[in-house]
Amino acid sequence: MCSFFFSQKKAKPEKKDPLPDSYSPQYVEAAWYPWWEKQGFFKPEKSVSEQNPHGIFMMCIPPPNVTGSLHLGHALTNAIQDCLTRWHRMRGETTLWNPGCDHAGIATQVVVEKKLMRERGMSRHDLGRENFIQEVWKWKNEKGDRIYHQLKKLGSSLDWDRACFTMDPKLSYAVQEAFIRMHEEGVIYRSKRLVNWSCTLNSAISDIEVDKRELTGRTLLPVPGYKEKVEFGVLVSFAYKIEGSDEEVVVATTRIETMLGDTAVAVHPADSRYQHLKGKMVLHPFCDRKMPIVFDDFVDMSFGTGAVKITPAHDHNDYEVGVRHNLAFINILDENGLLINVPPPFLGMKRFEARKAVLQALKDRGQFKEIKDNPMVVPVCSRSKDIVEPLLKPQWYVNCTDMGKQAADAVREGRLKIIPDHHLKTWFNWMDNIRDWCISRQLWWGHRIPAYFVTVNDPSDMDGHYWVSGRSEEEAREKAAKRFNVSADKINLRQDEDVLDTWFSSGIFPFSIFGWPNESEDLNVFYPGTLLETGHDILFFWVARMVMMGLKLTGKLPFKEVYLHAVVRDAHGRKMSKSLGNVIDPLDVITGISLEGLHAQLMDSNLDPLEVEKAKQGQKSDYPNGIPECGTDALRFALCAYTSQGRDINLDVNRILGYRHFCNKLWNAVKFAMKTLGDNFVPSEKAQVRPESVSDRWILSRLSAAVGLCDAGFKAYDFPAITTAIYNFWLYELCDVYLESVKPVFGKAEEDSASQRQAMVCRQTLYTCLEVGLRLLSPLMPFVTEELYQRLPRRRPQSDPPSISVTSYPDTKEEVDRDMEFVMTVVKTIRSLRADYNLTKTRADCKMTPRHHLN
Repeated sequence: MCSFFFSQKKAKPEKKDPLPDSYSPQYVEAAWYPWWEKQGFFKPEKSVSEQNPHGIFMMCIPPPNVTGSLHLGHALTNAIQDCLTRWHRMRGETTLWNPGCDHAGIATQVVVEKKLMRERGMSRHDLGRENFIQEVWKWKNEKGDRIYHQLKKLGSSLDWDRACFTMDPKLSYAVQEAFIRMHEEGVIYRSKRLVNWSCTLNSAISDIEVDKRELTGRTLLPVPGYKEKVEFGVLVSFAYKIEGSDEEVVVATTRIETMLGDTAVAVHPADSRYQHLKGKMVLHPFCDRKMPIVFDDFVDMSFGTGAVKITPAHDHNDYEVGVRHNLAFINILDENGLLINVPPPFLGMKRFEARKAVLQALKDRGQFKEIKDNPMVVPVCSRSKDIVEPLLKPQWYVNCTDMGKQAADAVREGRLKIIPDHHLKTWFNWMDNIRDWCISRQLWWGHRIPAYFVTVNDPSDMDGHYWVSGRSEEEAREKAAKRFNVSADKINLRQDEDVLDTWFSSGIFPFSIFGWPNESEDLNVFYPGTLLETGHDILFFWVARMVMMGLKLTGKLPFKEVYLHAVVRDAHGRKMSKSLGNVIDPLDVITGISLEGLHAQLMDSNLDPLEVEKAKQGQKSDYPNGIPECGTDALRFALCAYTSQGRDINLDVNRILGYRHFCNKLWNAVKFAMKTLGDNFVPSEKAQVRPESVSDRWILSRLSAAVGLCDAGFKAYDFPAITTAIYNFWLYELCDVYLESVKPVFGKAEEDSASQRQAMVCRQTLYTCLEVGLRLLSPLMPFVTEELYQRLPRRRPQSDPPSISVTSYPDTKEEVDRDMEFVMTVVKTIRSLRADYNLTKTRADCKMTPRHHLN
């Protein structure tokens, strides 16, 4: 049901229905958002070039993945960001919160591939690259708006005319430009190194896409492509024979199949057990390979036998040893996880089938020693659930040494502020020890790398491998011809098949959205931004990269402050995971959903049947009766109330219902107060007629204190301080004490002129409390405060703003009585006042007579 009718001429609602008896989120939240949007309240000033004395506030959204729907973690991010945006807007600043969406390379490709296989029994290779990319675009155009719909339901006051998608032409051009500039400068280079490899995705993946599964000992894990589960969490010991003697050296490994790629055995230089083996070689049992015994400090003498097998091409630590000792790098895995460069019978085997075969072959040769339980961490690809393999691949890298130092210095020198400051240690740890960043991904969906491999028709003109980058093939050809001093027709080019890591495009998001590298008014006005607000879990993956790339490409920090909120977990402290059944759609909290409805959503997901069953049990345990309707305002308020700095949030959805009850009490309080004010009440043009009674002065002092607490809370990003101040003011001070204490005043209002005057002042005080109290609450609960604010008469009907969202936020300079001389009187009086009206702190209902009006 619509809560108002629109006038064709005027900006604000013209006619209002009577206030319903009880609060209904559905009723309140039905029509305000389209009206706010239509009126342009979420847009910065009409002409952004005009100087605003209040300043500018600009923040870009952490672009959510286009792959699907928001979860409560996104809801937290957006509740906080919208509160801040609305607060800055109400302070009169030119305010822009810029929306956007991320193409999410791996996640999107996986979703569309699964859909293709499910619906048509086809792989992307069956379709081919061009047709597959068309399928992804089709999916994006059908499903991609769901996230924007959810953000609007959350009340997020984003300027939708500026919405950006990371694959839009404007942003794609910026990505291309960033790569070419950094490549030509030598900051981006190509190198063959170990990467995190997913055999299922056939791609390198970033650290954030690797889940670290902790095992306490022997564990059987499912692996894609294998019918039987695979054994992990064991340490296998076996012996290598020393060349020219009967002696052997025993080594241990958790990945026995990798011994086929061993090229050395390492021991600690100070280990007395192995000093006599200096210069000796060991013999590989399955290959015609002699391997040196090297002495290296990285070996832990106390672990196992103190001797370690070295597989430089398949282990990060071994890679470093291999570089230090100039060892051979033998790659024994192809991109699909099949064995290569090994002798029969292992050649062509799947890696975990080879695990069993190698173990058996060692037993057959008498070189197997023992197997024992071994607590360990197994790297699992979060997208494909495959076991991640370190694999030696040529990839594109960003040299981060200088950029990392600049990003660290910006924080050390106070030019960039990170809040809360306990994240500084993590920041400096990362930036001071930064490694180069692998930016290529072997995917089809994403920004294709604008680099071309060059060959010249006359081979004598070539001096090894050479890559050029270009905005087009023609530009790359001209660069190559110039480089080799030949005519362009002698140049052959092959564009790299790979795409860029998604974090590369999101790293330039704060300025690519404004059209960089091209000059624009928006770029001049809104870059650098003011604030970046996000979860602490992507401090390095996104925040650090924005800072590094902003400084590198624009010479400016992309924002002045970074506020990091906690990560949302479920009521049991577990990470949100679809397979646990604890990922909750914010819309289901807003509108409510049955247990059957939650189960039905699992059937539409990409979970395996076993995971679906497990998730159903999780839902049944946590939400036996489904989730009740809480409404957007209650959800936002709850999320902000939970946001204590520095702690992860264990969110019990049922607690959100408590704030739905708070909305109801707010509603009843305003309904009762408006009845008390009467139809003919006219608020004074000045903020306050000087109060005379102790209770008037007391409530205004409490209002003033709440204003001060909210102002300080917003400035310090202390959201629980804001929610507590507002909650206490409305419930315990306004409802519990003041509204009860003034009933006798209105009861005898007509007795004489003194009583009339006291009632008149009392009404003005009550109006001030309602009007200021609603404005205080508006950034957190935009819908219910708008609904109630529109029912209040205006102090200056001709000039007051049409919406609470564009009124001024209360501050401590408002004309509210802050003279505290009477505090001691209040302290003495308040006890008897509460006793007179039989008031207790726990009572939260705003009572009136007859009572049924409030039910």
